[in-house]
This record gives sequence, structure tokens and C-alpha cells, in this order.
Amino acid sequence: MPRDPAPAPGRSASGPSVETYRAIVGDGAMDRLRAAADRVRPWTLQHVNSTAVGGGVAEILTRMLSLLEDLGLQVSWDVIAGNDDFFAATKAFHNALHGLSGCTSLPMFEAFRATTEMNRHRFDVRGDVMFIHDPQPVGLIDRCRQSGRKWIWRCHIDVSSPCPDVWSFLQRYVRRYDALIFSVDDFSKSLPLPQYTVPPSIDPLAEKNRTLTDAEVREVLERHQLDPARPILTQISRFDRLKDPLGVVQAYRLVRRHQDCQLVLAGGGADDDPEGAEVLHEVREAAGGDPDIHVLELPLFSDHEINALVRGSTVVMQKSIKEGFGLTVSEALWKRKAVVAGRVGGIRLQIRDGHSGFLVDSPELAARRVIRLLEDPELRRLMGERGHRHVKRNFLITRHMADYLRVAHLVLQQSSRARVSVPATVQAARAACA
Repeated sequence: MPRDPAPAPGRSASGPSVETYRAIVGDGAMDRLRAAADRVRPWTLQHVNSTAVGGGVAEILTRMLSLLEDLGLQVSWDVIAGNDDFFAATKAFHNALHGLSGCTSLPMFEAFRATTEMNRHRFDVRGDVMFIHDPQPVGLIDRCRQSGRKWIWRCHIDVSSPCPDVWSFLQRYVRRYDALIFSVDDFSKSLPLPQYTVPPSIDPLAEKNRTLTDAEVREVLERHQLDPARPILTQISRFDRLKDPLGVVQAYRLVRRHQDCQLVLAGGGADDDPEGAEVLHEVREAAGGDPDIHVLELPLFSDHEINALVRGSTVVMQKSIKEGFGLTVSEALWKRKAVVAGRVGGIRLQIRDGHSGFLVDSPELAARRVIRLLEDPELRRLMGERGHRHVKRNFLITRHMADYLRVAHLVLQQSSRARVSVPATVQAARAACA
């Protein structure tokens, strides 16, 4: 049976107001955000994705929509319905869009078509500007497009080198949109549509990122039988092969030949990712009973626990082999942690190699970089400070909201099909990471 579409929750009465962020990002950033909000105030904005919990898109929208409401805007967020066959198909599409061949089959395309048709007939289209996130709901445009509405496909994954059969199938929908948004310039496709570059963001006041006391951190570490007096390596990610958890285990074993350390692989699942349990099993098999490898399957809403695990870590890893953006990197840098991460996707925007972290493309190089950081506390401190400043300038939620509002305004006003890229702050982020 399909899971019913469900609206996402609104802002909690105890959540921070948008003005709370002024002390963090400064007057200029807040004034730009409010000016962007004023330009789209007459219109309604609707976001659509495939899951209300789990995964970066749902996490961002949970925080962002409440703050946009606090700005006085008319916004909503809805989730499409889908059954197991549909989500197996879209997970295969996800892998294929990242260039992994042999992922799909003819029944998967049929499952996608059938579920898309069902959602078209039952979905409530309300927004003047529709933000459709990722491939799962991309087909809504076929039947729902109405005169006067603007449709934006917001793609969070890298589609620069996709498997041709999947991209050929999806672009029949994508070409009908009014504009496209990608997280990184390199992710985009050559299409006759306006295309915008908007990296995602973290919320510094979210439970996952707020400041914790030493006692709070220690309590979580000890509850998971981690020794705070010994070095801790941590990767926080969904259990997904593209996050390369097995490569992290391999790197850890190489590090252990030279340095004492513990390894934490922590993550959960998402409603639209059916492979998580299988990958988790593979990781536990790879751990092989090593008491210093802690594989933690965290339940939903474990943000406090994740925050404490990262803050209690000596080095944070994100050794992805493919990546949409990898916001776990910005989350760690915000906490002033030294990070060793894959040289892929949006991670390259977040880390300047050798300056605010290390970029790697093999378990062996990852191990060498981790060893260097374990041996040099001052280097860890410097990289953490530099990374924190970079995230503060470029990857906080206030900038992200302003970008979306600017794009909405431009799309509402657009009359041409020229390719464009906004905003200037994103250009500065790319230059800083070059």
C-alpha cells in the first residue's frame, strides 16, 4: 500500500524566531533576508519532496519553513505518497544519476510512472511557486502545471554524469519546468532553462548544532561505551554505500597500526531509502566484533546525540565516494572539528584542502590524513577555526532562505531562458574553496 502524502509540521511555539539569528549572522545578512522576503510577500510558496523525516532535504525544510512563516510568508510543505516498489525505483534512479550503472530495470520505470500518475490525481497544488525537490516528485508537473504558477525543480544530487537511460527518462519531466536549482555549478545539465546555484545549509540553532556542555557530551559518549580520554574518529551518515562506510572501516584499521583510536559509524535511515538495512548489515560484518568500532543505528530525532558524538570526536570523517552536498561536513566544521572527507560533490565547496580540512579519494590517503591530525593538536585547532568561519559566511540557513526567495522572485519575473547563477555569496564561497 502507498504511504499517504502528509504535510510537514509547522514551527513549534518554542522554536527560535528569525530575529534570533541576527546575533549570529549580523545585521547585513538579516536585512538582505528581510528584503528578499518582502519581494515575494504577495505569493505563496509550496515545497514538495518524498519524506517528512530522515535525510537532509527533510531536515532543512523542517527548519526553513517555520522561519519563513515567522517572516510572514505564505509557505507550505507536502510529501508525496509512494509504495516500496516506487522507493526501490527512486533509490536505483538516485544511484544511476550518480553514474552507477546496472541499477535499474524496466519494472522500476513502470513503478515510477504508476506512482507519479497516482500522485498527480490526488495532489493538492496550492503554491504560486512550486519547489519540487529531487527526482521522486518530478513528474507532478505533467498534470498539475497550471497557468500562472511557476515550477522549480530543486535537484540536490549530482546529475552531471548520469546513466543515460535514467536521465533520458527523467529529463522529459525536467524540461517542462520554469527553472532548475542545483547545489553546485558542476552538477547542472545543458538544458534550455534558467539554472541557479544554491548550496544547502545548516541551522546553527538546531538541536544538532547548538552548543552543549562538557557534561552533556560526556554523558552521550559514556552511554555508548566510548572512552573520552582516547581519540575518537566519527562518521555521521545514513548507511548508504555512496557514503563509503566500509572505506571508513578500512581507513580506521590502517590508522590503528600507528595510533590508538576508536571509531564511531552512526546514522539512521529515511523513508525513501530502502537500502539502509542492507548496508548496515554489511558495516556490522566489516566491524568484525572489534570492541573499538561502534556502529550505532540511531532512531529518528537523535539530534542531541549526534551533536554530542561530533563534539566529543577528535576527527570527523565523511569519506563519500559520491555526494550531493554532504552537510555533515558543515555541521562538523561549525563545531570547530577537523574533518577528513571525500573529494566529491559539494564537499569541495565546504573544505579547502589542507587549510580547513583534508580532501581524500582513498582509504589509504584518509588514514594518512587522520594520523597527521591525531599527531598535531594545533593543526586540528586551526583547521576547525578556519572551517567554522567559512561555514558562518556561506552555509547557514539565513543565506539559504534568502537564496530561495531571490530565485522565486526571479522566476516570477523571468521572461527569458538565459542561464543564470545566484547569489554573489555563492560565488564568493566557490572562490574561497578554489
